[in-house]
Amino acid sequence: MPVHRSGTARRGPLAAAGILLSSLALVLGFTSTSSAADIPARGSATLGMGVAEHDGVGGLPRDVRAVQAAQTEGVDTSSHNGNVAWPTLWNSGVKWAYVKATEGTYYTNPNFAQQYNGSYDVGMIRGAYHFATPDTTGGAAQADYFVDHGGGWSRDGRTLPGALDIEWNPYGAACYGKSAAGMVSWIGDFLDQYRARTGRDAVIYTATSWWTQCTGNSAAFGASNPLWIARYNTDPGTLPAGWGYQTMWQYTSSGPTVGDHSRFNGAYDRLQALANG
Repeated sequence: MPVHRSGTARRGPLAAAGILLSSLALVLGFTSTSSAADIPARGSATLGMGVAEHDGVGGLPRDVRAVQAAQTEGVDTSSHNGNVAWPTLWNSGVKWAYVKATEGTYYTNPNFAQQYNGSYDVGMIRGAYHFATPDTTGGAAQADYFVDHGGGWSRDGRTLPGALDIEWNPYGAACYGKSAAGMVSWIGDFLDQYRARTGRDAVIYTATSWWTQCTGNSAAFGASNPLWIARYNTDPGTLPAGWGYQTMWQYTSSGPTVGDHSRFNGAYDRLQALANG
């Protein structure tokens, strides 16, 4: 009986085409194996929703008390959190907050006013963030939508520059179907337009593994845009190219009162300095 060995020499043209398409999908970030039933509703994305799945979860930072003098606790919220108990967070030592304002050019957070104003009213320094969907509209258009729906900046000493949440696509291909060059261009368009509208450089929220996969580990923004790194472990880990340190670190999604907790890499007066520009 003849033995048929595996290999492309024995494959037909359709099989070879399938291999080519599979390889292309991996390059562009089409790595999701979720069924349609697993895909969340548009607008439901939040900061770091893919971090645990893609990067895993380690222990909490080792000596919390040792770092409190040099780092300042913060949280981030979205519609998933509903009406947030801001006095409880303030009394626990949380001094700053980022609130989801928008996603793409099709969604605004229905709880934005309570969360954004409530954090401010208890004394926190607050900011807004935008969940990017580079597969739906251009970067400049999404920056405009963000600024027009709560993502602006005011020189009041207690408003942080807006944050661009750029990470795994919960609705499909991890890199939104873009090449590394295309993703860097999209991010650049968003950041340029945000600066044109507000006079501030937006914060970039991301995870090193996503940034490496989807931007080719671009170093294009490290000199101008503060980094908010996501890593649920004992330390921030290796940072993306271009940044020598993180400005903020989201270290857990299971903290008290509000799950997502972060640390600003500095004392409270440095956080004030970022707000003041």
